[in-house]
This record gives sequence, structure tokens and C-alpha cells, in this order.
Amino acid sequence: MARLHTWIALSVISFSAVGCVSSEQYKAVQMDRDRLAEQLAHSEQGKAEALASSQAYKSQLDSIALGANSKDALIVNQSNQINELQRQYDELNRKYGDSINRVASAQALPTALNDALTEFARQNADLVDFDSSRGTVKFKSDVTFSPGSAVLTPQAQTAIDRFAGILNSAAAASYELMVVGHTDNTRVSHEATRAAGHKDNWYLSAHRAISVSEQLQGKGVSPSRLEVAGFAEQRPIASNATESGKAQNRRVEVLILPSTVHSNVAAAPAPTRTAVKPGKPAFNKDNKDFADTTESRKPAFNK
Repeated sequence: MARLHTWIALSVISFSAVGCVSSEQYKAVQMDRDRLAEQLAHSEQGKAEALASSQAYKSQLDSIALGANSKDALIVNQSNQINELQRQYDELNRKYGDSINRVASAQALPTALNDALTEFARQNADLVDFDSSRGTVKFKSDVTFSPGSAVLTPQAQTAIDRFAGILNSAAAASYELMVVGHTDNTRVSHEATRAAGHKDNWYLSAHRAISVSEQLQGKGVSPSRLEVAGFAEQRPIASNATESGKAQNRRVEVLILPSTVHSNVAAAPAPTRTAVKPGKPAFNKDNKDFADTTESRKPAFNK
């Protein structure tokens, strides 16, 4: 650009020195000068645009660097949360395993409580099983819930209300309660089930355990005694290769635990669920055509 300025200046000086020139020569020199001036203007504009682009790229690089730092911080935070949830899950898993494998002679329930639970299970045989050696009351999901739902059936609500009365008795007052949901290994597939908040078997098992826990609390069982967990299909008690085995695996267990020292370990928070409005037809997560939940038609599947 400096050369262009110099060349134009020299051109003007040289013609001034010569004096008279022909009109055609003078016009030709003027055209060259104008052309060079236009090129100079374009060059200046290109320089300004290049500078602006450079500054824009620098700003983008700065933003990317800041974003990378934020992303690193987010990753660290999420990693810490995952580690804490894993610790809580491992503690729940240990506690559940210890409870299931308890030695009957060492941790037998008091006679009065054992007898009350045995009679409760006998009167609700289609809904409940009671394992006195493990202190576990098992609610069968196919009767406790509609297919693909975490809403308790009226029959289950009535039975759980009576169960709460037993748990509030003097014989059971010193026991903690662990409410654990389980499913079979069939994946959640029905859109209505997912729309209700049960995105997969983990959600469904946890939501069903929450429903039982909420019903117990509604009848006076202290939430300080309750611990809630969902294990999806991870703890089967029968083979998932048969329909009868799957039905056994779909369950909500209430483990009655000695609580001489109350545990301060918090259960991992269960996902928030969307309640299914009463009166709407229940859906089976595995059979999109299933809509009949009347007593006259008992479902073969429960998700």
C-alpha cells in the first residue's frame, strides 16, 4: 500500500515536471491514478475485515476455553454425585443382602408379631406371602398394582392399612422397615407406562415401593422407620424363563429389621413419578392391547 501511494505521487510529480502533455496522455494517467486509488481503498477495507475476523476468532477461542473449564468443573461435580449415589446403593445392597440372609435362630421375630403377620398373610393369601425366617412380607405385584402402574389397587390399599396396624403395634414398634420393589426382566415398552413416569424397570420398582411406603405412612407408620429402594430385575427369586417365574419376581417386599441403633445412611432418592389419575384404564407395558383390568379378566403380565 505504501508503494501505491508513492507511485501515485511520483506520477503526479513527473507530469507536473514535463509541463504540457497531450489531452489523451493526461486522461490515461488520471485513469491509472483512479484505478490505483480504488485498489488502495479495497486493500484498506480488506485489512479492516481481516482484523475484525481475527478478533472474532479470538473471542470464539476464549469462549471455548472458558467452556472447557466449565465442562471440566461440571464433570467433576457429576462424578462426585455418582460416587455418592454408588456408595448409598452399595449400602442399601449390603443391608438388603444381610436382611434376606438373616439367621432365623439369631433374629427371630417376637412370637406375638410373628403370629400376627402369619394370620395377616393367611387372610390375604392371594395378595401376600410372609417368610417368618427372614421377617419379610411380600406383596405380589400382579394383585397389588394394575399392569404397568404404581397405583395401589383398592384390595391392596385395604390390606396395607391392616398391615400398618400390625407394624404400629407394641410388638413391632422397635423395628425398622425396608420397602423394596422388584420387577421381572421384561423391559418397559408401553408409551402410557413411560408417560406415567416409569421410564424403565428401575423407575417402576422404585415407584411401587414408594406407593406402599406412602400408604403405610398414611396409616401412621413413622417415616423415620422406613427405607425405600428399587432393584428392578436385579434380585430375581425365580427364573424369568417362565411366566410363573416372572410373576414371582414382580413383587414389593417389606423387610422387618431390628433397629436397636437407627441407621443414618440415607437411601438414594427415587425418581419423581407422575401419578396415574384414578378412573383411567391401566396399561400393560408388554401388551399394548391390554386395557381390561376388571376382576373378570386377570392379566398375565404386570408391566
